[in-house]
Amino acid sequence: MADVDRVFIEKVTALYLLWRAEQRRRGQRHRTWVHQTLRRRSQFGEFHHLLQELRLDDGRFQRYFRLSRAQFDALLSRVGARITLQDTNYRRSITAAERLSICLRFLATGDSFRTIASSYRVGVSTVCQIVPQVVTAIWDCLVEDYMAVPTTGDWRSIAEGFQERWNFPLCCGAVDGKHVVMKAPPNSGSQFHNYKGTFSIVLLAVVDAKYRFRVIDVGGYGRTSDGGILANSAFGQALRTGTLHLPPDQPLPGADERGPQPHVFVADEAFPLRRNLMRPFPGRTLPLERRVFNYRLSRARLVVENAFGILSSQWRMYRRLIEVHPEVAENCVKATCVLHNFMRCSERREAPAVRGAGQAGEEPLPGLGRVAANFSSREAVRVRDVFMAHFSAEGAVAWQPTE
Repeated sequence: MADVDRVFIEKVTALYLLWRAEQRRRGQRHRTWVHQTLRRRSQFGEFHHLLQELRLDDGRFQRYFRLSRAQFDALLSRVGARITLQDTNYRRSITAAERLSICLRFLATGDSFRTIASSYRVGVSTVCQIVPQVVTAIWDCLVEDYMAVPTTGDWRSIAEGFQERWNFPLCCGAVDGKHVVMKAPPNSGSQFHNYKGTFSIVLLAVVDAKYRFRVIDVGGYGRTSDGGILANSAFGQALRTGTLHLPPDQPLPGADERGPQPHVFVADEAFPLRRNLMRPFPGRTLPLERRVFNYRLSRARLVVENAFGILSSQWRMYRRLIEVHPEVAENCVKATCVLHNFMRCSERREAPAVRGAGQAGEEPLPGLGRVAANFSSREAVRVRDVFMAHFSAEGAVAWQPTE
């Protein structure tokens, strides 16, 4: 019996030694809680080493973060309290400034979490937690001041800007959609597959005359058309039901005899024609009046195309394949849009929109289910014809087509 026990113990010991050797060979036996490279974060990490030198050169600092030092500090003062964690008995937490740096670096480059983790000498799982938390904090802390739901006075101010800068009267914004390319989520089928052959979510935006985002809707499936995204968005439904609080109808400049006309948004041919939504006339061989209208509309509509170009040039994550969960991608897109407005107001030294006592209760646009589209109404056609006649008569400009 003793021999049997001895043989059994020898076999168990041999199996244990084999298992331990295999674990050691695969490198899966963790001897420390924190890897040695991460322990030296304060000496060699990018935040503690490189960024302190970049602070001495504002140009290089801005190219690294896409924000100037003043903008970075102002942003940190707004979101710092939201992203600060408590120290524990086991380790000190990553500071708010370093957490913000990690997030901004991801938005500015679109690098993988693993690459950013190696640069900053933190764990990959740490970056996976920091980015969603910080982009959510950026949106929550900035949206009320830099992308609040426009009031009637705001819409009127936007219309004045389009008239002054782009010679399109009664225009409250340019509307368009942008596909944000991302890795297809597991088991998502063709929901995110778009006509370009990639997978994406859609950013629908309303942009004012100064290239600022005034209303955005993020998260539409890539397979949906721009018109479908508009119809399914809270903005599109509010536009159709007349609950956007647009200014009352008024005559076009110098055209009182044409009667009061509604305030409108301008869009491309992917969107439907509505009373408050103008799209170009279709076709190639068009009469002069229609070509003039298309030219004037396209000139005003280019602000949204330019805003998307500025956004993707500033935040290079739009030029990469975003390999995060769709919900995190949506929050990243929202954060970059509100940062876009934050930066433009900072560069122009414009004060953020401050809501008065009567405007404090302005509710955000609610989420909506799917709604059906319909054909252009006669009223929408009439409004477009009035704008067309105005641009070829009293509203003509010297540089528009003449033949």
